[in-house]
Amino acid sequence: MVTEIKKITLESLLEAKEILFSSGVIGMPTETVYGLAAIGTDSEAVKKIFEIKGRPSDNPLIAHVHKDYDLEKLIYIDQEYAYKLIEKFMPGPLTLVFRSKGIVCKEATCGGDTLAIRMPSHKGAQELLKAVDMPIVAPSANLSKHTSPVTAEHVYADLNGKIPLILDGGKCTGGIESTVLDVTSSHPRILRAGLVTKEMIEEVVGYCEIAEHKEGDKVKSPGVKYKHYRPKCETLLFKENEIKEIKKAYQEEVVSGGKPYIMCSSVFAKNFEGFNLLQLGLSGEEIASNLYDKLLEGEKVATLIIGVEMPSEDGVFMGIMNRLRKSCG
Repeated sequence: MVTEIKKITLESLLEAKEILFSSGVIGMPTETVYGLAAIGTDSEAVKKIFEIKGRPSDNPLIAHVHKDYDLEKLIYIDQEYAYKLIEKFMPGPLTLVFRSKGIVCKEATCGGDTLAIRMPSHKGAQELLKAVDMPIVAPSANLSKHTSPVTAEHVYADLNGKIPLILDGGKCTGGIESTVLDVTSSHPRILRAGLVTKEMIEEVVGYCEIAEHKEGDKVKSPGVKYKHYRPKCETLLFKENEIKEIKKAYQEEVVSGGKPYIMCSSVFAKNFEGFNLLQLGLSGEEIASNLYDKLLEGEKVATLIIGVEMPSEDGVFMGIMNRLRKSCG
């Protein structure tokens, strides 16, 4: 199979629509990461997503819809507070988990009775979703457990020859996956942290719980059960106060003939003048935007990426630390 990268135009959208309605799978942009897309009511196409990625069959998918789509075609909205969240954060990097009406196929929900839905704010994603006017399920467009892609070229590097088309919508601005929020009970529960933070949610609806994932729990959200986001090189993770330990690990890798890189915030980088660095930026939003890009940049040149934890887990840093621990921990 020949894989083509095409800018989003009327012609490429028509081609994408034709592939999707022929039980095909394509790469699509969102504001968070690139997705591997199929029609969510098409069991044959959804099975291809799991095969292409090498994704475990009990790891459910998120359904993406355009901003004017009637969500209640697909799910039951049991809690009044969910309407406030929809109004405030959709379209945007928030996924809500509802009771499913069973329209999206059981392969996408892994046989569960809930469905995760989001409306991406990316203009190109909205154009595709509007053209198709069906729920599109789309996990990250990479091989399972590898670092998530934030450019069309990242998708091509993992999936060349496996899919016919990647729609190129530029570099993703968000950089980490959406926040996933369970809204099936009396108060919302964060299943996966992201760019819509606990503090932002509580401003709208009051108390918000952070879910604890225990062995044997029924999985309602992707990104909670398995190792994720790993670059192809070796990794280590240190706290910011472990400067001596970081430098020791770096030097040991050099002595052994390797090429280490330290990945950290731009503020913390001042402690490592003369070292190979992958600087993530200053603000939480900038660091989130750059995290996967730097991991994928680093794996091309490094034998070891030494990640450095953030000084805080408040706000968006909760999502960043979740990804750092899974990618480098």
